[in-house]
Amino acid sequence: MEEQEKTEIGPKSGLVTIIGRPSAGKSTFLNTAAGEQVSIVSAIPQTTRNAIKGIVNTSLGQLVFVDTPGYHDSEKKMNLKMRKIVADQLETSDAVLYVIDTTRKCGEEEKLITDLLKDYQTKTVVALNKIDEKSSRMDDGKSFVRTELDGIPEERIFEISAKDDKGINEVLKSLYELSPEGPHLYPDDFYTDQEVDFRIAEVVRGEAINRLEQEIPHAIYVKIADLEMKKPNLLWCRAFLCVEKESQKGIVIGKGAQMIKAIRVESMKKLRKIFPYRVDLDLQVKVDKNWRQKDVVLDKIFKN
Repeated sequence: MEEQEKTEIGPKSGLVTIIGRPSAGKSTFLNTAAGEQVSIVSAIPQTTRNAIKGIVNTSLGQLVFVDTPGYHDSEKKMNLKMRKIVADQLETSDAVLYVIDTTRKCGEEEKLITDLLKDYQTKTVVALNKIDEKSSRMDDGKSFVRTELDGIPEERIFEISAKDDKGINEVLKSLYELSPEGPHLYPDDFYTDQEVDFRIAEVVRGEAINRLEQEIPHAIYVKIADLEMKKPNLLWCRAFLCVEKESQKGIVIGKGAQMIKAIRVESMKKLRKIFPYRVDLDLQVKVDKNWRQKDVVLDKIFKN
């Protein structure tokens, strides 16, 4: 988010659900607004699997954002769990931020979202994202919103570039207006409530999916097996990159183990920027056959 003067945090306190299609820019918005990497950002759709909280503190107050998985039409077991996360978050939030990718046509999947939002229009702000792209169809996006969500006033529809930090502050101000006054949910220096093991797993998964071919990313999850503070400034972690098939294992390891080494090294660099101590990562690859069909695995991955 754009640089702001250090000042006392204001009285507003709001829980905001971010909703949108896969790759609409929800995670990019959250990371930009929070000023830190809270969510995985990738060109590969549906990289966000859980409802991830990012916290923005300003002179107006505290907004706690929940970055939900990309919402789309699929009856696969894993996708149904992600859609339930989205629906549950809408019910309990003070405000909703609906992010639209204006470089893509607003079709049936977009209407799935607007149908879901019809009962929440009084607390919804719309961000028409990717105005920085030449292929942006801004007028089409505006027309779609006016038709499908005619209860949302013009002053709550914004043109933004989450990537270039354009229009972000205007969106935040509108969300603050919808939020009630009340005690803050988190200390003023927090920007996420994620546990250490979850943050490590998400960083590793992010580094993996941004390096692997299109068919591999959704077949990966990260299991944290052990965490041990070896020294005051050193956390040791054993983690497994789990894939569905034996044939995928070699792809993740790479020729001469170069792929898994790159994932490990870059993950540790990123984790050093997040934590006030160094993370020594023991990263291995294992096969968990057809894990996306196993409720016991999915329940652990999608725990909130």
